[in-house]
Amino acid sequence: MKPATMKKLQELGAFVLAGGCTPKRMKLIVETIRAARDYRWVGIYKVTKKEFAIMAGTGDEPPAYPRFPLTQGLCGAVLESRKPIVVGDVREDSRYLPTFHTTRSEIIVPITNDHQHIVGMLDAESAKADAFGDEDRQFLERAAGLIAHCLR
Repeated sequence: MKPATMKKLQELGAFVLAGGCTPKRMKLIVETIRAARDYRWVGIYKVTKKEFAIMAGTGDEPPAYPRFPLTQGLCGAVLESRKPIVVGDVREDSRYLPTFHTTRSEIIVPITNDHQHIVGMLDAESAKADAFGDEDRQFLERAAGLIAHCLR
């Protein structure tokens, strides 16, 4: 990873470890992740027994699907495969649940606890097609590891 990306992860880690997981702090965490890589939107979804539920998202506008079944969307595909998914153009993927009409590409990374159970999803979106590369995946995987304790 590039030094600037590593520095952003260190800052994020210090922020996460310095405080609790209140809704206000979760909002600051997603805003920090969004700004670090200039994403259009970032959200954290918690996995419950039956659905994904938004914990925090950037901006003031809520996503179109703040809650949805575990079997739906790209989050459902990540839950099933246990691996990150990168979609270069969401208009070409039938699994995509439209969050915002301006989204063109998306990356979703599973958030796992110490026992390797998936407890949430870290979702980043861009208004540009093919916006996400390996650097983004690595950054988001490490960010997910830092925030996993917030989704117990």
